[in-house]
Amino acid sequence: MIGMVLVTHGRLAEELRLAMEHVMGPQKNVACLCIGPEDNAENRREELRARVAEVRQGDGIVVLTDMYGGTPANLAASMLEEGDVEVVAGINLPLLVKLAKLRGVEPMHQAVQHAVTAARRYLGTVAELRGTPPYAARSEEGAAQGIAQAAQGGSR
Repeated sequence: MIGMVLVTHGRLAEELRLAMEHVMGPQKNVACLCIGPEDNAENRREELRARVAEVRQGDGIVVLTDMYGGTPANLAASMLEEGDVEVVAGINLPLLVKLAKLRGVEPMHQAVQHAVTAARRYLGTVAELRGTPPYAARSEEGAAQGIAQAAQGGSR
C-alpha cells in the first residue's frame, strides 16, 4: 500500500486527514506534519523523514503539500532523494479521496496521476462544474429580464 504524508501550513494537514476519513473511513499508513510559523526547518525536515519512514510499506510514499513554493513543499522536495517518494503540491479533498481509493490497487505513479486529475477536475466554480452559465452570463440575463419587466411595468 502506498503511504501518504500530509505536510501543510498550520493544522490543515490534520483537518484534511479527518475530512478524508469522514468520506473514506479510517486510513492506515497516513501521517501528518503541521508546520508553524516559528518552527525550525531543519528540525521539521527530520520529523518529515521520520513520518516518511513510518508509512513506508514498499509501494512508495506520496508526500502531499498545500502550496508549491511554501515551506511545507520545500521541505517535502528534499524527500525526493529517497527514491520511492513523490511530492504533490496543491492538496485538496478530491485528490485525497482518489488517492485513498487507489493506493492499494494501482502503482504509485498511476495513482498519483489519477489523483491529480481528480483534484483538477473538481476545482472550479459550481456553475462551471455543473455546466451552467457563469455568473456574468447569469447577471446579464437577469439584468435583461429586469429591464424587460420594468419596461412592461412589472417588478422582478
